[in-house]
Amino acid sequence: MDIHGVFVSPLLVWGVIAFLISMAVRWVLRLVGAYRMVWHRPLFDLAVYVIVLGGVAALFAHHTPLP
Repeated sequence: MDIHGVFVSPLLVWGVIAFLISMAVRWVLRLVGAYRMVWHRPLFDLAVYVIVLGGVAALFAHHTPLP
């Protein structure tokens, strides 16, 4: 993927998308009080990000053209 001739790794784009989605998930979890049941919040947030990143990568991997 390139933006005006500059190569951008698809993983970087997927990471930004996953970060935005995980921010929304964290906001919803905070609203419903789910963090009361979490022992280590930063570790849980990292796990949520990794799971979302895996989902985004799986979703967009089939739509990304190979070089």
